[in-house]
Amino acid sequence: MLFNTSKCKVMHIGKSQKKYSYYMNNQQLEEVTQEKDLGILISHDLKVSQQCRSACTKGMRILGIINHTIVFRHPDMLRLYKSLV
Repeated sequence: MLFNTSKCKVMHIGKSQKKYSYYMNNQQLEEVTQEKDLGILISHDLKVSQQCRSACTKGMRILGIINHTIVFRHPDMLRLYKSLV
């Protein structure tokens, strides 16, 4: 199986002082500070703040959609929100 070098990336984890360039099939790999894999954001410092921010934003978007589409406010709206989020 061949690697698609345009999709391969390099991430340095931790406080590494030396930065090396990595090559695959004579192409330099792109260096990134965060990458999304299987829906999870992984950052170079392994902190989850960006992942939490992303999940909160998605939940707030769904809540906004519910508030704009449902005219009649009912106590069951909380149940609807929890089931969608």
